[in-house]
Amino acid sequence: MKCREKFGKQRGLALMLALSVAGFCGLIFAADPPPANPTHPSSTHRPNIVFILTDDMAMYDVAVMPKLNRLLINEGTTFSGYFVTNSLCCPSRSSILRGQYVHNHHVTSNEAGFKRFYEFGHEASTIATWLKAAGYSTGYMGKYLNGYPESEDKTHVPRGWDEWDVAINYEGYNEFNYHLNENGKIVAYGHSEEDYLTDVLSRKAQAFIRQAAEKQKPFFLHLSPFAPHYPATPAPRHQDLFPGVKAPRTASFDEESVAGKPAYLRAQPRLTKSQTAKLDENYRKRIQSLQSVDDLLENIVRTLKDTGTLADTYIVFTSDNGFHLGQHRLREGKQTAYEEDIHVPLIIRGPGVPARHAVPHLALETDLAATFAEWGSLRPPSFVDGRSLVPLLEKSVPSLDHWRQGVLIEHYPGTEPFMSKSEKKLFQISQKPRLTAYKAVRSNQYLYVEYQSGERELYDLRKDPDELHNIVKEAAPALVERLSVWIDHLAQCRGAGCRETEDATIEQIHLN
Repeated sequence: MKCREKFGKQRGLALMLALSVAGFCGLIFAADPPPANPTHPSSTHRPNIVFILTDDMAMYDVAVMPKLNRLLINEGTTFSGYFVTNSLCCPSRSSILRGQYVHNHHVTSNEAGFKRFYEFGHEASTIATWLKAAGYSTGYMGKYLNGYPESEDKTHVPRGWDEWDVAINYEGYNEFNYHLNENGKIVAYGHSEEDYLTDVLSRKAQAFIRQAAEKQKPFFLHLSPFAPHYPATPAPRHQDLFPGVKAPRTASFDEESVAGKPAYLRAQPRLTKSQTAKLDENYRKRIQSLQSVDDLLENIVRTLKDTGTLADTYIVFTSDNGFHLGQHRLREGKQTAYEEDIHVPLIIRGPGVPARHAVPHLALETDLAATFAEWGSLRPPSFVDGRSLVPLLEKSVPSLDHWRQGVLIEHYPGTEPFMSKSEKKLFQISQKPRLTAYKAVRSNQYLYVEYQSGERELYDLRKDPDELHNIVKEAAPALVERLSVWIDHLAQCRGAGCRETEDATIEQIHLN
């Protein structure tokens, strides 16, 4: 693969461009040595943490989950500026577990996602190992990383987890007829109504909470249902809901003109009636499948209340990536740098968290590990790129000027074996030209994207929130150059350097 000339040049900014080039050219990285566990005081009160991570949930899906709205949004803080740095399952989930950008943990695609995470030794230091060392009971339930357990022992349980109930061999997506690794024992589930996976996870989560409460021990529960990921199988009790519903007709749905878009989008024809009908059908199944997640949330809250632990528990709800359904002429999928794919829900409820509150500050999935660490009175390892979101969980929050100003979005194409057929057609098989690797910066005002193909996009999100008009050719050259340099900085950052680079304003970016 031939990289763009730009990514082989020195910019004279003391950047380690080798990492950026490697990101685009697919070089093999060496794993970081296992870091020491984070430090923590021995006699500190530690709250409980319940982390619910859905799969492929879009921002607009929140509207169809009444229990989520009643139990979390009305009782907690919503992050309207929360993003994922890579809109694919494994890269995003690895960033959550480690608190790192993709270019630092190197799990760049879903292909062999678990294998890469495992072989790089990342399981030796995650939010689980940190919190367990601090005295937490830890549990992981649902979906882990794509390909788990690959060629490894099917009974493999990663370090740091006291309770492990995880689907193996991609079987969880169908919600029925799957196997779980339950603490090292492989258990088969069938097709009866009580075998529906999201409900099974709900029951196991409630049991875990009760057991931890009886032990009077703080707990961390990572709960990861497969919904609404394709094929988005709803629970039998929900399969007749939402008759006649249509996928959201956003301003960019079946975009009329894509003249300023990259070649892979310009090659896309307008949606046909049959394609639009299929999108509507898929949307209906997606929101049907989310109703069981809504039920799961209600059961969790009820159990916390029954065990007397609700007042001392943070509940965090988010998705590993977003999802587009017809926007910019694209059918079902993700992977792009557009808002539908990278902008996802994040809602937090817990002790001291303001109710019915919303913050617009930029937040990332790399921040979750640092946030969990602070709740556990831990200092995370130095390799963590993200920052704690605790300062944003107060009634009085820092001004936007005193918070991060931009985030990196990065994408590395791979063979994704469990895409929908339309995704495979669009991104991997018959689409010529196709979506290439890219890096982007998303600030409070702009989205700027640089593709390996040499194409570029720039959107002023204050004037054009639906990303309809690519202004890269008409914008001030100095603005485009500063955004380009900012990407270079972000693409090389590590640890505290990432936070410093994110905090820079566009005006503070120095040109050659």
